Amino acid sequence: MNKVTTLLLALSLIAIVSCNEKVPVEVEEQTVALDDDERMAWWRNAKFGMFIHWGAYSIPGGERNGEVCGGGAEWIMDKLDYTIEDYENEVVAKFNPVQFDADKWVAMAKDAGMKYIVLTSKHHDGFCLWNSKITDYDVMDASPFKRDIIKELAEACKKEDIVFCFYHSIVDWHHPQAQAPLYPNYNAGQKDQTIVNPEFPKYFENYLKPQVTELLTNYGDIGVVWFDGDWIADYTTEMGKELYSYIREIQPNTIINNRVDKGRMGMEGMDREGNFAGDFGTPEQEIPATGIDSDWESCMTMNGSWGYKPSDTKWKSSERLIQNLVDIVSKGGNFLLNIGPDGQGLFPPESVERLAAMGVWTRANGEAIYGVKASPYDRPEWGRYTSKPGVLYAHVFDWPEDGKLEVNPEVKIKTASLLVSPSDQLEVEPGSTTISLPEVAPDTVATVIRIELAE
Repeated sequence: MNKVTTLLLALSLIAIVSCNEKVPVEVEEQTVALDDDERMAWWRNAKFGMFIHWGAYSIPGGERNGEVCGGGAEWIMDKLDYTIEDYENEVVAKFNPVQFDADKWVAMAKDAGMKYIVLTSKHHDGFCLWNSKITDYDVMDASPFKRDIIKELAEACKKEDIVFCFYHSIVDWHHPQAQAPLYPNYNAGQKDQTIVNPEFPKYFENYLKPQVTELLTNYGDIGVVWFDGDWIADYTTEMGKELYSYIREIQPNTIINNRVDKGRMGMEGMDREGNFAGDFGTPEQEIPATGIDSDWESCMTMNGSWGYKPSDTKWKSSERLIQNLVDIVSKGGNFLLNIGPDGQGLFPPESVERLAAMGVWTRANGEAIYGVKASPYDRPEWGRYTSKPGVLYAHVFDWPEDGKLEVNPEVKIKTASLLVSPSDQLEVEPGSTTISLPEVAPDTVATVIRIELAE
C-alpha cells in the first residue's frame, strides 16, 4: 500500500577460511519508524474513508420479535435484552453472509473516491470477524460462515491500494471479565461510572491486548487502529497510554484514534486539556463549526444507524453527503462515511446509489479534495474553500443569481477557471476579487472554481 516504509537490509558477511567458503547472506526485514508528520502524511492527504459496521447483528437488522430497537442496530444485544446464550443461538449461529465479496466492497469504496477502509473487527457484542486463537467466539468457530473476513478484506484492499484499517471495541458484552455481568443492561457502565468489573484488568491483559496483537501481526500493514468503548470506568487512562505504546511497538507507523485513551469530550470527539494518547480526534455524527488546529476525522452514517437497519429510512441525500465531505475537508478534517452491510454481505441499495454519486463528483473534483489544506479564510456564504500551495479552490454550493462570485478580498487572483474545464478562463473584474461565472452551474451540488494565486 505502502504507507509504512520497509527497508531490506542485506548483511553480507564473507569470511575467508582455509577452504575459501563464504558465510551465507542473511537478509533481515526491518520497519523504519517514521516521524509523526511522515506517519500521518498518507491519512492527512486521503481525506475520505469508508467505515463498515458489520457483524452478526446484521442478521436481525435491529428488530426482534416485531420490536425495533432504538438507536443503532449494532446495539441490539443491549437494547432488546438478549441473554448471552440467546444472542449466541439466535444471532451469531445464523451469521452466514454467503454474498460477501471483499473485492466488490473495495471496488465500491475506490469508485466512490475513498482512500481507506475501517472495518469493525469486533463490536461491543464481542463477536470477532477474524480467525482468533484467543477465543472461539469468532466467525470461524461460532458461526456457520467459517471464513476469515478480516483476511479477505485486507487482501482485497492491498490489491487496490486502499489502506486497510480496523475498528476494535474496548467494551465486550460477551466476555465474563468485561461487561457480561451487567445483563440486561450491558451498557450500564456508560451511564453509571460506579459500575465496574474488578476482573477487567485481566481481560485487558489476557484478551484485549492479545487480540489486538493478532490483528496487527497476521494481516499486514494496518493504516489505522480505531478504538471505541473508552467510556466505561473499568478502562483507565493508564491502560490507554499503555495500549497506544504497545501498538506502536508492533507497528510503529500505525495511526491510532484518540478513543484509545480517556480524553474525548463526548460526541464532539476532541480531547479536553491534558496529556492523552491518540493521533486524531473523532467527532461523531457532527461537523465542527470551525476548523480545528489538530488532526481530526468526522465519522457519520448515511441514515441513522451504523449497523444494518432496514426500518431506518432516513437517508441523507447524495448532495448532502458530498457537501459534508467538502465542509469537513475545508476545515482540515477527514470524512469517514459509514456503510452497514446486510446479513448476506451486501451493501444496501441506498448506500450503493450514494457511493456512486459521490464517485462521479470526486472523479471530477478530486484535485480540490485530496492532499489539500484547510481554508485560509472564513467560510463564504456561497460555499467553502480548500487550498494547495499557490491555488485556492472555491466550492460553490449556491450559484449566484447575478453570475458574480465574490471571493475573499484578501485573495490575489492571477487566473480563475472551472476545475472541470481548466482551459476556459473565467473573467475577473479588474482591480477586484469578483469572478464572472457561467449562467448555469455545471454542477448543482458543488461546482469548483480553481483560482491560481498571484505572488
